[in-house]
Amino acid sequence: MKQQLFVTLLTVLSLSLTACQIPKAANKNEKAALSVSQELDKNKRYTKNDFSFDVDPETFAILITENGRQETIVQPQTPKLVTHVKKTTNEVSWTYPDEQLKIIVKKESDHLAVSLTSLSEEDLTFNWPKIDAKNYTLPIAEGKTIPNTQKDWLAYFQQNNELAMSEAFSMSFFTTNFKDFATSFVMDNPFNSDLIAQTEDHLTFEASHHFISFDKDKTLNYRIYITENDPVAIAKTYQMDRIKTGKFKTLDEKEKENPEIKKMRGAIQIYYWNSRILTEDDINWSKLPEQADAPIFQWIAELLSQYGEDGSAEYQNALAAFKNNEGYQYEKNTFLNSLNNVLLYPQFYNKTIFEQPDEEASKLIEKGIDTLSEQEHYTLNKHLLAGAIQKLTPPVDDWGQKTSTDVFKEMKSAGITNAWIGLPNWANGLMNPEMVKTAAAEGYLIGPYDSYQSIQENASIDWNTASFPNKNLYEKATVTKKNGEKVAGFLGKGRKLNPTQIFPDVEERFTSIMQNKIPFNTWFLDTDAAGEIYNDYSPDHQTTQSEDVAGRLKRIDYFNNNGLVVGSEGGNDFTSKEIVFAHGIETPVIMWSDPDMRENKESEYYVGSYAALDGGIPTKYKKVVPIKEEYKAIYTDPAYSLPLYKLVYNRSVITSHQWEWDSYKIKGQVAERRMKEYLYNTPPMFHLDKTAWEEHKQDISENAKIWTPFQKAALAQEMTDFKILTEDRLVQKTQFGDTLAVIANFSDKDYHTADLNVAANTAVIINNGKQTIVKVKE
Repeated sequence: MKQQLFVTLLTVLSLSLTACQIPKAANKNEKAALSVSQELDKNKRYTKNDFSFDVDPETFAILITENGRQETIVQPQTPKLVTHVKKTTNEVSWTYPDEQLKIIVKKESDHLAVSLTSLSEEDLTFNWPKIDAKNYTLPIAEGKTIPNTQKDWLAYFQQNNELAMSEAFSMSFFTTNFKDFATSFVMDNPFNSDLIAQTEDHLTFEASHHFISFDKDKTLNYRIYITENDPVAIAKTYQMDRIKTGKFKTLDEKEKENPEIKKMRGAIQIYYWNSRILTEDDINWSKLPEQADAPIFQWIAELLSQYGEDGSAEYQNALAAFKNNEGYQYEKNTFLNSLNNVLLYPQFYNKTIFEQPDEEASKLIEKGIDTLSEQEHYTLNKHLLAGAIQKLTPPVDDWGQKTSTDVFKEMKSAGITNAWIGLPNWANGLMNPEMVKTAAAEGYLIGPYDSYQSIQENASIDWNTASFPNKNLYEKATVTKKNGEKVAGFLGKGRKLNPTQIFPDVEERFTSIMQNKIPFNTWFLDTDAAGEIYNDYSPDHQTTQSEDVAGRLKRIDYFNNNGLVVGSEGGNDFTSKEIVFAHGIETPVIMWSDPDMRENKESEYYVGSYAALDGGIPTKYKKVVPIKEEYKAIYTDPAYSLPLYKLVYNRSVITSHQWEWDSYKIKGQVAERRMKEYLYNTPPMFHLDKTAWEEHKQDISENAKIWTPFQKAALAQEMTDFKILTEDRLVQKTQFGDTLAVIANFSDKDYHTADLNVAANTAVIINNGKQTIVKVKE
């Protein structure tokens, strides 16, 4: 369904884009000079330190007294046998002998410190704290406020009653909201911890912690902070904790190490689909019937039969149709997909088929087929095919350029100055290096999707990220459960890789891809920041979740150290110092488990498949679908959304949507999500090929002219404030530094103040008193 979108951009004094820019010299230098100590000083005001506590060792209940107000912040558990109780003015410690656990609760200057230490040599699980409050503030994706009786959230937690914090939480804390104050439970990290929900009557939670027998660190630390009942106070207190513990790094600091990061500021996010180097426009279809019996086409059939995942039957049927002058669009797509697929095969060269290779191909053949890099193989194969079907196609250097390089040049001409361009695979770039060179020359970031999550024993060429030259990895570098079973790979295929065991293979893959100096300048690592971390019980490489993450961070740093701008899926903050951008914080994957969305192809909610017969965007990424009403509160409703992650990491990590849910994906929510992108400083994300660019270029380019200067200004500062301006929570305001703010009106009624009017379904950017209105019509 084609959407006609219009962006109306009005300014109070003029239509000048400088309204979204900060003064160049003074403000930029001033913001860059903010020190850690200054941030700590600013954030101290959010934390209450004048409180006392009382703890009952038998039930592990904790009561807080603050300014004459009392609240049980941790609910009592079933009483346990207690020994070795010690009490001082500010500290209580004891042991649970049956559970083999030592507990220390100590009042520090600005928080209550709680440590749980396993005394067991075996795996041990202990549940604490048990919490019950009127409302919860949880770092699910960007952040959520959850009333304890809201029906959609109760239904969600009935279905998802055990959340792995390392996966479901973007940050290492959870907060209870009481009448007079909020209580944040902050952990060093979320590893080996789950949040278990109970939904009878109302929503309550209990944390469950798993102590691993072979983990040298058997202590879990909580820091419990008391703050005002305000998301800003909650988030800034957590930010202070991260800074104090050395877990915070700004984009400015990252940019000093890699100046390429500057290109990420103000960039729109694009996944670009170009799986064909040989496109429909590159074939002279009228001449194909008379050449359909050429040996090259029979050789392609043989290759597909031997190496193709789906064989050659469809290809041969299409070829027969062309011989009979009955080749239509389906046959064209089948034929093109087959030709493009075999160009990836290292077995493509056959001297009996290609008897007179051109000069470029001859040089590569003389070099030695077995010595060629992946990019050189693709170059050889293109030149071989071009020589064999030269009457059907233009010169090989022209192949695919109308659908790739020409689009990037047009983007730049349309005013898109900053863009991150992600390719679905490194092969797309190696097959079309001119496209990559052009994108880099236009000042864009461009690079491949890469993954080290799964390995298959015999991976097809279509799933090259699950394949490695080292054939020992499948048995010797994969994750084993406690019961001895291997952890299955993505979609249940193959196995999960242990990141601590494959670093040499990461280096080998990267150097192989880059050896011909293709100018990739960014890299996207699937799942590394999305959780899905494991304790590996393999006898020869036992690995804790902490060590698993350390292995991921090591490879992220490897790509950083090679001058690339690195991002990952998710954005969970155990990677916040290492990554520059993340896809999935703002809109995560929506309901993997719903068959209407994932399996029932007749459902209006079916999101689409990974297939793209036309070589362009798979339907999973371009099909516009609604989401069910009961999911809106969980994923998109602004009334339950909080910019917690941005209040902590606005100056540290650039976050956007998970690629399955780009800015156009959700039917009826394009305008709402555009407004929220400005409110939360979230880069718009688009799946593009030439067709999609033609459809959306006016909207994308007009929006980019406002987005780029806006985000450059917003990233230079903290998100300093967030306010709910109406009782229905549908008018909201964010503040960046002292002079930049956004007000979004998600309601159907205009919002008025003495000096401002925000029309219904409109966002207003206010910078140094100047206003820019962003209004989107679907």
